[in-house]
Order: sequence, then structure tokens, then C-alpha cells
Amino acid sequence: MDEALLRSLTPSVLGILVRRGADFAAAEDAVQDALVEAVRVWPAEPSPSSSSRGYPMRDAKGWLVTVAWRKFLDANRADTARRRREDLVDEEPAPGPVTGVDDTLRIYFLCAHPSLTPSSAVALTLRAVGGLTTRQIAQAYLVPEATMAQRISRAKRTVSDVRFDRPGDVATVLRVLYLVFNEGYSGDVDLAAEAIRLTRQLAAAFDHPEVAGLLALMLLHHARRASRTAPDGSLVPLAEQDRGRWDRTLIAEGIDILQAALARDRLGEFQAQAAVAALHADAQTAAETDWVQIVEWYDELLRLTGSPVVRLNRAVAVGEADGPRAGLAALAPLDAALPRHTAAEAYLHERDGDLPTAARLYAEAARKAANLAERDYLTRQAARLNTRLGGSGE
Repeated sequence: MDEALLRSLTPSVLGILVRRGADFAAAEDAVQDALVEAVRVWPAEPSPSSSSRGYPMRDAKGWLVTVAWRKFLDANRADTARRRREDLVDEEPAPGPVTGVDDTLRIYFLCAHPSLTPSSAVALTLRAVGGLTTRQIAQAYLVPEATMAQRISRAKRTVSDVRFDRPGDVATVLRVLYLVFNEGYSGDVDLAAEAIRLTRQLAAAFDHPEVAGLLALMLLHHARRASRTAPDGSLVPLAEQDRGRWDRTLIAEGIDILQAALARDRLGEFQAQAAVAALHADAQTAAETDWVQIVEWYDELLRLTGSPVVRLNRAVAVGEADGPRAGLAALAPLDAALPRHTAAEAYLHERDGDLPTAARLYAEAARKAANLAERDYLTRQAARLNTRLGGSGE
């Protein structure tokens, strides 16, 4: 069973049904039914003797379209709109090769429609574009399957009346994919890898420098994945990671994609973030990191976004480039309630030699941490400094 092939064909099959007149919600249900049928009847290894009920060696997409359309018609026959139902039966296309039009991009835009909440857009994208089951998505987000089913159902109803020929907002699509990537790994679905797969697919369908920038950013971050945690599951900060475990093939690919995007001189947020990640990836040791350039890229990010989180990250970079007191000065105007503000302040105070203040702030940051791994790391930092202070009599 070629699951990767099935999932890669999902958005284009869905798009064909919508263009034939099916509403989005019914079309998506029909495509899911067709995928289940494919799993049931396609053999694990196709053979030359495969029949029409087996693996469609020459036209897997056409097979899925035919089965999905019939599933849609079967469901429609149970509907009360008899006249329209009969028209649809009369209009059923003859079997044969399907159109070469690729609707992948339109499906991306539809699933990331601005009328959807971010969580609904993510769930619908994973199901309609990614081909994941409701159960897989629920497991990945650690919610009951019924809860996820309701979320997806509401999302499908929301976009069912959206015109399929309206231009979409690529920025919204990219933010949805970035949300998927940042979830990482949970359950039996590797969401980071899935986000990379979907972004590659989007990049193939849509020539846009920000799509390339997001793909480069994902690859550069994903290249460091193996080194981010210790064997006991604890976090390993960037400066302490074993760079020999970084995936240099992914890094090289990410840098190549980024350079091609930057050469088009249409800078966007994801390209700037990827440039920061590339500078980290390019340094052979933490001490060789080009912090001056990183600050310059954060300046570009601020110009593009004005984000307080970017200002926070820039303050830490300034502390590395110009010294911890310069970093603390850049941090001072920012809202202390910002996520990781207290942890950044603790780090800069430690760099400045003020260990009592740093220890207190690390402990405070641990209490504010958003997840257990981060809390444990910050607690260990506080304990480490308190041990040093106890031993030195400070």
C-alpha cells in the first residue's frame, strides 16, 4: 500500500470533485471514502495482472477520482434534492484519463481560509490536503477523536459556500503550515515532517519566494532535530548541541533554497527567519556564530512584522553581539509578560555575572514555562546557579 502516493494525490482529487459541482464538505467526505477503498483493494505490490479493482498502475489519480465521484453520487442519492441528484447522475463523466489541471493550490487556499480559526484551518489542511485521518489528527493534537471530528466538520461547513475561483492569501496558508510544523511530533504522526512534505508540495505548485523561505526555514530547523534533546528527553540549548548530529544534507538544501529566494529581492518574514537559521547552521561552533549579521536580520524582521517576540529575540542577539548589558538595555522596554522574557533576562544577567539575579529569574521563568521540558530546563539552570552561589558564599 503506497500511502505516500495516496496522500500526495488527495488535494488534486478533491479539487476535481469541487470543480465538477460537489460542495466542499461532501467532496471531502467522498475523497476520504475513496482513500479507504484504495487501502482495501490496492495490493501492497502491484502486479501486471492487476485488475480494475486492484492497483491502478497507469492512472492512480483517475482511479481515485472515479471512485470518489461515485461515492459522492451515492451519498447524494440519499439527499432530498432529487432533481439535482438526477442531473448529477446524468452528468457523470465517462471513465478515462482525468484533466491535467492541478487544483492543489486552490485546496490549500480554501483550507486556510481567513474565516477559519487557526486550529480549524490546521485540522482541515491536515485532513483535506495531507490526507490524514481524523483519528491521526486527534492523536497528534492530543484531543478526543470526537472533538477533532466536530472541529473538522465545522470547518468544512464554513468553507462550503466559499467560491472556488477566488484568489487565496498565501500568507495565511504559510502561517497554517508553520503552525503544523511547530507542533513537532505527537502520536503516530510526525507533524514536522508532514509540514515539510506539504510545503514542498505547495512550493511545486506555487512559485513564490515566501513559500521557498518557509520551506528553507523548516529544513534548517529540522536539520537540528536529533540534537535538541538529551537521551533522557531534556532540552539541549542551541549553544550546547552536538553539531556533528546536525543533518548537513538538509542544511545544504535549505541554504540553497533560501539563497535562490533572496536573489529575487522580494524579502518576506519567512525568508528573514530562514536567514537567521542559516547563520546558526553555518557556524561550526557556537563561538563562531555571526551575531552581528543575526542582529541585522532581526532588524529586517522588525521592519516587516513589528513583532514583540522578534524584539525579544533581537535583544538576546544584541547581548551576544555587543555584550549582555547592551542586550539588557534592548530588553528593558519590552513587556515582561512576553513569553520567555524572564528566561531571556535571566540568561543575560548570568552572562553579565549577576548570578543571584539570574538564579531568581530562572526560577521565576520555570514557573511560567509553557511545557514540562522547558520548565525542567529552567529549573536546572536555577539549581545550577544556586549551587555555585552556595559553594562560593555569595
